[in-house]
Amino acid sequence: MKNLPLIYALLLVILSLAEARIRHYRWEVKYEFKSPDCYRKLVITINGRSPGPTILAQQGDTIVVDLKNSLLTENVAIHWHGIRQIDSPWADGTEGVTQCPILPGDTFRYKFVVDRAGTYLYHAHYGMQREAGLYGSIRVALPAGEAEPFVYDYDRSIILNDWYHRSTYEQAARLSSIPFLWVGDPQSLLIQGKGRFSCSTPGIAADSCNTTNPECSPYVFTVVPGKTYRLRIGSLTALAALSFEIEGHNMTVVEADGHYVEPFVVNNLFIYSGETYSVLVTANQDPTRNYWVVSKMVSRNNTTPNGLGIFNYYPNHPSRSPPTIPPSGPRWNDVGPRVNQSLAIRSHPDYIHSVPQTSDRMIILLNTQNRINESVKWAINNISFTLPHTPYLISLKHNLLHTFEQTPPPDVINGYEAYNISNPPPYISATTSNSLYRLKFNTTVDIILQNANMIDAGNSETHPWHLHGHDFWVVGYGNGKFNVSEDPKRYNLVNPIMKNTVPVHPYGWTALRFVADNPGVWAFHCHIESHFYMGMGVVFEEGIEKVKKLPTSIMGCGDTKRFIKP
Repeated sequence: MKNLPLIYALLLVILSLAEARIRHYRWEVKYEFKSPDCYRKLVITINGRSPGPTILAQQGDTIVVDLKNSLLTENVAIHWHGIRQIDSPWADGTEGVTQCPILPGDTFRYKFVVDRAGTYLYHAHYGMQREAGLYGSIRVALPAGEAEPFVYDYDRSIILNDWYHRSTYEQAARLSSIPFLWVGDPQSLLIQGKGRFSCSTPGIAADSCNTTNPECSPYVFTVVPGKTYRLRIGSLTALAALSFEIEGHNMTVVEADGHYVEPFVVNNLFIYSGETYSVLVTANQDPTRNYWVVSKMVSRNNTTPNGLGIFNYYPNHPSRSPPTIPPSGPRWNDVGPRVNQSLAIRSHPDYIHSVPQTSDRMIILLNTQNRINESVKWAINNISFTLPHTPYLISLKHNLLHTFEQTPPPDVINGYEAYNISNPPPYISATTSNSLYRLKFNTTVDIILQNANMIDAGNSETHPWHLHGHDFWVVGYGNGKFNVSEDPKRYNLVNPIMKNTVPVHPYGWTALRFVADNPGVWAFHCHIESHFYMGMGVVFEEGIEKVKKLPTSIMGCGDTKRFIKP
């Protein structure tokens, strides 16, 4: 019996291995003709689907995705949005930052651990491919035996998106052209990959648009009367900020970006690109009819029609239209309710992650629109970001420092105190740079996102910012210009929510705090596709010396070619 301790230890190991599974996916990425809003165009699919397959896992599981690039003429990379990539920074999927792109015909293996339960996303992170349909959901459950602070009967996921008919190539060419050509409003809004474009629009060829195509039949959410549903909602719009509502039903917000929130009730949920929420909705209305599900573009004046789906009460027929006119939703320029929702999101009292009470460094990121050699760009502290040809992670780990600019960007723009955010930029010209911020490992960093007027007078847009490799505490929002000496006194350091994506509202500021404790190189950028393409982003490096040996599979571009044996 002297071997009992050893047997017991072996049993514990076996049990832990049984709980943490390896979930293996084999995906092929390729172009296919699809009609998600009835208009036929090329769409990037995964195994023939857009949105792609949902990854279902349990906290602690290892995800393995073997991704074959069958795009033939395009590179690709996929980012696992909200997954912190602890001990696997090379799997973040950000071309130019953590890996070289996957070449046509190649198969690349992503391998990482999902370390926290919650609702997450994945999407392309090469060029502007995300808006071509390459995206999907990640749903991570709690370990067996653990309970969430709310109850429900069924669990569903949906992704909200906007949809352009122009190819990503044409959009990129417009954004880079002189004179500048804006991409314009999206043609439609999709709910779980389904929308409706008016095929009678002038100039639309009859053979390119078909409203009877089942691919563009409305998204149907079938419910059983009296049951409560957890609806995991993610937004991966290219441009649009959205309002989402279910006609006649309240929604209780219970999770944001993988963190439990102090529950609050909304009639419509404001959601920005890159965010995820879980809401609880109970099928407690008249069960003899169906109800509208509506997504609406807000925060900018637009011509995009609302996205429509059907909240179908069983046993009503799912194609039976509701007897009412769809809700019109909030006014596009009503900022107050959007700010109020941001302020309402606090950590659940039983799941508060203690926030450091002081920070070691403050970086103020002033967001402006500028011109560089007649091209219109977005800039941070008067610097428009560009990606290097050699990914930062490899350059820093292998001391290839000549591959990117070594002068770091400023922590605050020169002249910030006198800068008037209500006026167009006083200096239109900006510079481009691929330099990065180097953060001292394990220090606490405050980031102030400061919004300002664009080139055109009287216009400031909402920008959703996403941080790779981290969650951050959202410690404050404010209207107007951030006051370095006074506004930190009003931070919420008691129960701030942790998120990975957050909006900065028009003419306002948002304050974030995080600990630089995840060795690697991490992008931080506006999640609007065209804005990041135009330079609205920065990169942070932390603890690079602690990163393990890099896999050669992420190499092969720029100066990394030297590490690939012929």
